[in-house]
Amino acid sequence: MSVPSAQPPPETEPPRLGAPSAAAAGLKAVGVTAALVGRMGVARGVRALLDVNQADGFDCQSCAWPSPDRDRHTFEFCENGAKAVADEATPLKIGREFFAAHSVAELAARSDHWLNAQGRLVEPLVLRPGATHYAPIAWDDAFQLIAAELRTLPTPDAAAFYTSGRTSNEAAFLWQLLARQFGTNNLPDCSNMCHESSGAALTESIGIGKGTVTLEDFDHAEAIFVIGQNPGTNHPRMLSALASAKARGATIVSINPLPEIGTERFKNPQDFLHPLKALPTLAGEGARLADLWLQSRIAGDLAVFKGLMKAMLEAEDAAPGTVLDHAFIHGHTHGFEALAADLRAAHWGEIIGASGVAENEIRAAAAIAIQSRATICCWAMGLTQQPEAVTTIQQVVNFLLLRGSIGRRGAGACPVRGHSNVQGDRTMGICERVPAWIDQLDVEFGFVSPRAHGLDTVEAIRAMHDGRVRVFVAMGGNFLSATPDTEFTAAALRRCALTAHVSTKLNRAHLVTGRTALILPCLGRSERDVQSGGEQLVTTEDSMGIINSSRGRLAPASPGLRSEVAIVCGLGEALGLRAPWREFAANYDLVRERIARVVPGFEDYSRRVRAGPFSLPNAPRERREWRTATKRANFFVAPIPPSVAGPGEFVMMTIRTHDQFNTTVYGLDDRYRGVFGGRRVVFMHADDIAALGLMQGQRVDLTNRHGGAERVARGFMVAPYRIPRGCVATYFPEANVLVPIGSTAAGSNTPTSKFVVVTIAAAGG
Repeated sequence: MSVPSAQPPPETEPPRLGAPSAAAAGLKAVGVTAALVGRMGVARGVRALLDVNQADGFDCQSCAWPSPDRDRHTFEFCENGAKAVADEATPLKIGREFFAAHSVAELAARSDHWLNAQGRLVEPLVLRPGATHYAPIAWDDAFQLIAAELRTLPTPDAAAFYTSGRTSNEAAFLWQLLARQFGTNNLPDCSNMCHESSGAALTESIGIGKGTVTLEDFDHAEAIFVIGQNPGTNHPRMLSALASAKARGATIVSINPLPEIGTERFKNPQDFLHPLKALPTLAGEGARLADLWLQSRIAGDLAVFKGLMKAMLEAEDAAPGTVLDHAFIHGHTHGFEALAADLRAAHWGEIIGASGVAENEIRAAAAIAIQSRATICCWAMGLTQQPEAVTTIQQVVNFLLLRGSIGRRGAGACPVRGHSNVQGDRTMGICERVPAWIDQLDVEFGFVSPRAHGLDTVEAIRAMHDGRVRVFVAMGGNFLSATPDTEFTAAALRRCALTAHVSTKLNRAHLVTGRTALILPCLGRSERDVQSGGEQLVTTEDSMGIINSSRGRLAPASPGLRSEVAIVCGLGEALGLRAPWREFAANYDLVRERIARVVPGFEDYSRRVRAGPFSLPNAPRERREWRTATKRANFFVAPIPPSVAGPGEFVMMTIRTHDQFNTTVYGLDDRYRGVFGGRRVVFMHADDIAALGLMQGQRVDLTNRHGGAERVARGFMVAPYRIPRGCVATYFPEANVLVPIGSTAAGSNTPTSKFVVVTIAAAGG
């Protein structure tokens, strides 16, 4: 019997290179959205898009960029949000006939794009030991099968309960309750792979693992720094906030190894709805956003911010009392003297060499910060997936603290989360570490939670690989494709007794399995959730700590689907754990009542969320209160990391195309970078291509040898691009095979997907 492949298959036709878009969004985005409406069915599609991100509708399945608390647009979504809605609301379905016709090995030979395009899952499925095809299974039988495997484990810590960022607050709270009642804190989640570094850095620096700005702050910012982030593809609605800020006079600085059209030019699709705006919008090139672009090397951001702060300190020394906010520094911070000494000792030559940015450009950016009375710093995975991610983010916070730009209107830290409720998952207790409110949880449910730290995502993969974790259950996500070191992770999953996934669509994680495997199909965000207690709503938390309600309006894809909450409750009941699972499944207000009594900030939860969005407490933003060990905001000193790439080696970062969200591939084009019809591309500087004796369009293999193991990604097409010399970029998940399981960010254990050392050679050479 053939073993299903862990990696996407090679592309039969090479991608085509063409002209990239001249501006982000614009008429093309409107056209794509119109086509998506047609694919859903016009009536169903219009209904879905009119409901997305509305106060009485459902929260977008895509990114976690916030919606306005009030006065939302009729079309409160972006092109990629429309793709996510259309992907979920597709009329296509796959059931038992499909799986009877296609073996697991045959499905694994298909592309990720093909797998996702087949349609919605409609009934529970099981892959029995030795079987080649998935077959239907009743819901109760599926729950009993999982429960039986869990009961046979030698210890509760031999199980891992994974969570993706699409899970609602209610389901996440019950999921962590189930795991802890079962007896383990093994609660790995997608945050471990993306924004864990932000939480670790911010908690030490300012006492909260979240950002400190609201959407309203963008109305008052004078300078906005966008660092290691591509909002045009990953958070397109953010472009409207940036464009509005720019129109009011804010200055925008982009710090990124790649030129991203989303921070260069933007055509707001909302303008096409206004006759007076539509003609000039169609005729023009779009609004220019970034006033200054610092093209740093991959992982050169720490050096950039050291240079920014050194320039600011030099300006302060030249004119004392005119640059730094000494009242704030003296009254609210700790460690300034050590930071100042470190900055004075830093050499511009080292800063320039490590960052790849000229001194005059760094000084120009510092001048913008000096002139600004309210500065926001935004960042995403370009920072969080570096080896020194935590200390790099702390330098960004240092930069804000020097000017008192936290706890001030129009200023603050803005880590932009990727998945729609990844921040809410953590607030609800999805964490391998014990939450601060664990004692309240125990009192509320009458049990004693485990106190030992559990396994995060990387540790869980290692534990499965070593045989210490035998059962893996995932609440959403595409675990295999999202995680690092694809072949290592696949071997880990294959060593499990049971792997089970709660999903809406087919993905590669369903095809590389334990001895027994389950697929449990769930309702989507856009679909009505009707339980015995009536129609239900769920809630999510966006990047800025705002709690929103989400109520789907579309008919479910199948009567056989269950909600995430109902699935958790079904498993909890099958395990005989101590909670009113049936009552929770029937009425989610009962879940919110328990959350309100356990998790701070959620008092009177159900009433408040029905009255409209509400904000969770944020002490640094609201009161300049710092819940750190020093009771102050902390400055951190960090050395510039040395270069680790040797002769003939390149530093690779993984990125998304414009036709995907996380691991979900909607299409095969990336019009923002001029790549069409394929995904296996490596972006390189033209001089590096020539130095290696390669040519545009040539196929190459990429190799990583971290830790003595050889990892190879084959058949990538060479594409010239404006990227710093010595740096290359590839799309994930195809290049995840190169990301070593043993290379993680210090302090967060996040895989270093934005810093992978590779060699490049002609394919087959």
